[in-house]
Amino acid sequence: MPVPQIYVDADACPVKDEVVRVAERHGLVVTFVANFGLRPSRDPMVRSVMVPQGADAADDWIVQQVDAGDLVVTSDIPLAGRALKKGATVIGPTGKPFTEQSIGMALAMRDLNQHLRETGESKGYNAGFTSRERSAFLQVFDAAVQRAKHKAG
Repeated sequence: MPVPQIYVDADACPVKDEVVRVAERHGLVVTFVANFGLRPSRDPMVRSVMVPQGADAADDWIVQQVDAGDLVVTSDIPLAGRALKKGATVIGPTGKPFTEQSIGMALAMRDLNQHLRETGESKGYNAGFTSRERSAFLQVFDAAVQRAKHKAG
């Protein structure tokens, strides 16, 4: 099995630095994918891919590239579902893994929250990103990378 790749849905991702730290420790390539605002890295193990503007352009690019055994970091629930179908490990920036068992409920809650925002029942504010969430992400992501490398041989 090939070496696992790491793909990051980089638009508004709060844990880019953490992803790079873990990837460096394990000698893995990271690919940040975004519509805008990516700074190129001098690190040869960090790739930046700018995709055209479009609702799902970054998601579509990631899904085209990702293989079974790869890792995806995203808070985008539909992207998480698509990546899971291809056999990837998917982790949200708060450290919450998306799984085949949890993705259905996550999609349903996303749709419900969208409906509540559209009807004015919810303002849709996102809470600030906490250091506890950053720490949880680091722990979960490092463990996921270790499992992926072990499976790859």
